[in-house]
Amino acid sequence: MTVPDVRRAVDTVWRLESARIIAGLARIVRDLDLAEDLAQDALVAALRQWPESGIPPNPGAWLMATAKHQAIDRFRRDERLQRNISQLGHELRVSQDTAVFADGPEFDAVTDDDFVPDDLLRLMFVACHPVLSTESRVALTLRLLGGLTTGEIARAFLAAEPTIAQRIVRAKRTLASEQVPFEVPPAGERAERMGSVLEVIYLIFNEGYTATAGDNWARPELCYEALRIGRMLADLSPADPEVHGLVALMELQSSRLRARLGPSGEPVPLLEQNRGSWDQLLIRRGFAALLRAERLGGPPGSYVLQAAIAACHARAPTPQETDWPRIAALYEVLTVIEPTPVVELNRAVAVAMAYGPARGLELVDELRSRGELPGYHLLPAVRGDLLARLGRPAEARGELERAAGLTRNEQERSVLLRRAAECLPRPRQ
Repeated sequence: MTVPDVRRAVDTVWRLESARIIAGLARIVRDLDLAEDLAQDALVAALRQWPESGIPPNPGAWLMATAKHQAIDRFRRDERLQRNISQLGHELRVSQDTAVFADGPEFDAVTDDDFVPDDLLRLMFVACHPVLSTESRVALTLRLLGGLTTGEIARAFLAAEPTIAQRIVRAKRTLASEQVPFEVPPAGERAERMGSVLEVIYLIFNEGYTATAGDNWARPELCYEALRIGRMLADLSPADPEVHGLVALMELQSSRLRARLGPSGEPVPLLEQNRGSWDQLLIRRGFAALLRAERLGGPPGSYVLQAAIAACHARAPTPQETDWPRIAALYEVLTVIEPTPVVELNRAVAVAMAYGPARGLELVDELRSRGELPGYHLLPAVRGDLLARLGRPAEARGELERAAGLTRNEQERSVLLRRAAECLPRPRQ
């Protein structure tokens, strides 16, 4: 196998396994920076060894076991030897996954866990510790467990990249200075941190559903990882309706992933999608999760309401049969419990579909007049669509071009520019 082939394979494995590896290492070494360093050292070892020895059968387990060996070597060189070596040796013996080294025996990865059977979820609760601000909890967890870059997190927050970078550094320092234990919190503390955990899962999902930057419109692997963690959390928190609401929302939105991409990877709007290609199994799973949430009773939370909106789309055989008045009403309730400008923008779209573009444009212009969502490309994109529907092509073209200039996603930019060009007045014959 050539070096470029190995490098591509390493990049793929790293993209899929890095968060899991760092989470497992963090649980063992109790130090986020050290866990990341060890994971990077294992990556370097793979780039050095795999061109000669070949890619192992389980490359993720190979990286994890290599990182643990690196940890043992470090612990042997400092005063933490007696405290950590026995735990690490145990971890190397009891895993389900094995990794074969060219110059050594087989080693096992981690399976030991008392409450949460997944290191990613364990670290998610740790990163959402109350000593951190809500913004820091979400940013740190996205960085460590979602595998998102600092830039991607910044765009998800609509914040400056240096701000997010500083937030992540400060969060790590705070966890270290406060000596936060790397363990699953007690039941009472888990409930306190659940809101941040759910927010993190959904932000990871959204980055996969609509990539904020790059050449690809979607990153399905992030969607499926968020959905996997969400399903696990629902099993562990069966009496929390918002957990089931989030799972329902992700199931229903995931059902459209195949239909959201055209032949060249370009975005396909919801109303233009082939609904026959929507995944019916995911839709049924979404309906079941939403039903579980509703049966638990109580006022619906944000995720339950968003799942109910997604269910309206999933139930409609055609775009024309979508119950837009119900969607607009659900968004109106959502703006009460989550009064954010993004939710208000989505409500404006639903109102436009239910009651006409003029009504929707009034709401969008109200947002704009308040200076809401500066730099958010979907505000001019929605305004451009509404202006086009109202027969104002010149204004629509300007808004769509402005939206194209603001987006960081190449596929989305191409679509916006094409729609802007379609607004040009036709030459006279």
